[in-house]
Amino acid sequence: MDKHFPEDLKYTKEHEWCSVADGVATIGITWHAQDALGDIVYCELPQAGEKVSAGEAFGVVESVKAVSDLYSPVTGEVVERNDAIMEKPEGLNEDMYGDGWMIRVKLSDTSELDALISKADYEAFLAEEEG
Repeated sequence: MDKHFPEDLKYTKEHEWCSVADGVATIGITWHAQDALGDIVYCELPQAGEKVSAGEAFGVVESVKAVSDLYSPVTGEVVERNDAIMEKPEGLNEDMYGDGWMIRVKLSDTSELDALISKADYEAFLAEEEG
């Protein structure tokens, strides 16, 4: 798989992606995040009804190399979590932008979306980070 970052998504510098439809954000990890982690073996996500806050941890992903917190790009209430990913976390390595989404959040403040970065800005950030 090549370094693929869909144009229609917004990104965070913590390597999460976000898409929004009808006031609900779908959130997952980027290709870069799953690549850096390696084979993902465990994923812990909040249940529907739980609140998440922009910039704060909402879950954990564990690989054979490391354990990493997941950071929410937005504030709101979890309306759905992807139980399939918790049962088969390797799906995060296989299809992080499709079936590998993590949670869906009903936005409480759409202006937070302005703080997220575009594909081009995310790629520039990665290039800087890799130095």
